[in-house]
Amino acid sequence: MTPEALTHAQTDVSSDWYPAGLEDDMRPRMFACADRGEAFALATIVAAEGGGPRGVGAQMVITRDEMAGFLSGGCIEADVALHARQVLTHGDPVHLIYGRGSPFVDTRLPCGGRLDVMVERYAPDDPVLKGLREADRGRRWVTLLSDGRARSLAAGDVLRPDRVRAYGPRQRLVVIGADAFALAMAQQGLAQGWAVTLIRPKGPETPPPLPAAYLRGAPAEALRRLTPDPWTAVAIATHDADLDHEAALEALASGAGYVGVLGSRRRLPERLDRLDAAGVSPAALARLRAPIGLKIGARSPQAVAVAVIAEIIEALS
Repeated sequence: MTPEALTHAQTDVSSDWYPAGLEDDMRPRMFACADRGEAFALATIVAAEGGGPRGVGAQMVITRDEMAGFLSGGCIEADVALHARQVLTHGDPVHLIYGRGSPFVDTRLPCGGRLDVMVERYAPDDPVLKGLREADRGRRWVTLLSDGRARSLAAGDVLRPDRVRAYGPRQRLVVIGADAFALAMAQQGLAQGWAVTLIRPKGPETPPPLPAAYLRGAPAEALRRLTPDPWTAVAIATHDADLDHEAALEALASGAGYVGVLGSRRRLPERLDRLDAAGVSPAALARLRAPIGLKIGARSPQAVAVAVIAEIIEALS
């Protein structure tokens, strides 16, 4: 579900459920506000002590009517939203303290410790938003620097006292295939908030029944268009030996951070010999995850997809 599709009742913790708390990367929310010409408040954990579920850099976006993200698993979100909407009105940033040393005695942290949260107002035309969007499109690391009033972006992942959060390229998942296993992998990738592309060579013009990008070209051609980088995982599941081989050759020659192929362990030596004969180096062959996914005894499409997503998270962490 996209941020734009969420209703007010779904995005405010005053309702019974808060699915917008599943969102971790707040950039899509920030960009959506800018596109609507709407100001928003950005709340960021800038210091943390103790064993809370969220650390420094966790964020929320709050508008007059909506909110997304979470900072503590439900302990402080409603109070942060209250202060954030005041910030939207008067424009001055605030520094909130929860837990140890906090003036808010009625807002406790069950896990103990302390959270320091900075809340600042962003106008929809703030230059930082333009820079964040450009870096996102170019898949470049940038660091947001701010003291609540003066803010800027620095290239790369830098450490400075005024660091708010470093933003890297968003995780991508490329699934090559068309059956239930491929669809389940794509579905689970979308559930992670990843950008998912489904490649189905010579597939129908009708797009897949998922909010994923769709390419119909040959695997090598489609992968070259996507230019896989270290934040791209390629999951190959065509069940066709020639298509699998073509896709693996291209993926292993690319900068993809993860390459996996669905298939039986019995056929693996044959697959590796064929790649070796095609000139794939031993180092590149060692990158191939086959059979794909963690060994959890998965058999159903959804269980296999969970195993694959878990392996990707493990490999890229």
